[in-house]
Amino acid sequence: MNGLLGRIKENVAKVIIGKEEVTELLLAALAAGGHVLLEDVPGTGKTVLAKSLAKSMDFSFGRIQFTPDLLPSDVTGLSYYNQEKGAFVFKEGPVFTNLLLADEINRATPRTQSSLLECMGEGQVTVDGVTRSLGIPFFVIATQNPVETLGCYPLPEAQMDRFLMKVSMGSLSAEQERQMIDRYITEQPLEKIGAVCTLEEMVRLQEECRHIYVHTELRDYIVGLVQGTRKYGAVSGEKRGISEGVSPRGTLALLRASQGYAMVQGRDFVVPEDIKTVAVPVLAHRMITDAGYAEEKAAMVQGLLNSVALPTEDWTRP
Repeated sequence: MNGLLGRIKENVAKVIIGKEEVTELLLAALAAGGHVLLEDVPGTGKTVLAKSLAKSMDFSFGRIQFTPDLLPSDVTGLSYYNQEKGAFVFKEGPVFTNLLLADEINRATPRTQSSLLECMGEGQVTVDGVTRSLGIPFFVIATQNPVETLGCYPLPEAQMDRFLMKVSMGSLSAEQERQMIDRYITEQPLEKIGAVCTLEEMVRLQEECRHIYVHTELRDYIVGLVQGTRKYGAVSGEKRGISEGVSPRGTLALLRASQGYAMVQGRDFVVPEDIKTVAVPVLAHRMITDAGYAEEKAAMVQGLLNSVALPTEDWTRP
């Protein structure tokens, strides 16, 4: 594993038990410069994982608790008249940070949700005609509960497409749950961990991630997978309720996520297993399905992985 990312993973593991795969996906997204949506039922550790990652890095940290009465200006900031200065002054919102936790993002109205589109897509905020850049790096971890629907607003496709990955925490095994009890019975591990990564180190790592080598055959493989989502029935031989496949942004997302995962594994080149590992978290939430088929999107992507021809090559850098 990459030394820097390995230190972060070990630090997070002091708090989070049994979620190594989820942590690696988050680190891959961070290295790739993308954003992550953590979706699972309450109490599975989504917020604790996000806060553990934030404390492991010497980043500025912001948190927004999304509620139905939250306004766009509560997210991005607003201009107000300062009587002492005799002029309008801009007050920055919580998005002006390096790591933003958007907690229960689907509880806010679509109008407020859309205030994050420019932030996540372009790393900037435009208020009153003035565009201001956000921190570098800028990493959003959003959480949502897939079960509760009362007072919630489903994220629109444009918002979902801004997330590099959508990840589920999953439940603990009996052994892991017992380890959790033993660890937390007298202490709060989250309060004890500190930063093991500086902002400058992460900026350099993200720049290095873009230079992870991707063989030409694997580039074709990525294109084949994305094209397959747009004509799923023809590729898999099954008829599904797919109305829209993955967008070109999703193609680049699969490329970047594969590079990020290769870096997490300590390699400077991508192998097919990297692509196959990140394919479902990157592609499934970008597929638009007819009513009743939403829960099958992950299975559809898995079907594509089994049907699209995988090339056999030496993937190392020439």
